[in-house]
Amino acid sequence: QVQLVESGGGLVQAGGSLRLSCAASGRTISTYDMGWFRQAPGKERELEAAVRRLGATYYADSVKGRFTISRDNAKNTVYLQMNSLKYEDTAVYYCAASYDNRWLSRSGYNYWGQGTQVTVSS
Repeated sequence: QVQLVESGGGLVQAGGSLRLSCAASGRTISTYDMGWFRQAPGKERELEAAVRRLGATYYADSVKGRFTISRDNAKNTVYLQMNSLKYEDTAVYYCAASYDNRWLSRSGYNYWGQGTQVTVSS
């Protein structure tokens, strides 16, 4: 089992930046693919960025060029650097870990954090 705790959310003006962190405990994240999802009110939880064990990355079109996912296995932490934030980025952001190969599917993630709220004011 791995436990995930997100931090770094908050209120920011449009055009600003935030960096989310996801600290893992229980097991090393080096054996997991890691993803950042977000869920806005009334919408489904969607994958926005993911990084594989060996470093390959994925970004949803909505965040490509603005968000950067990274992992520090030594610190057992995954980050999401969010730049040029827009009002529509407002959501609860969740960190998740996957031990199978379905890293681009929500159902492929086995462990979830509790989420951190990001609010972007226009």
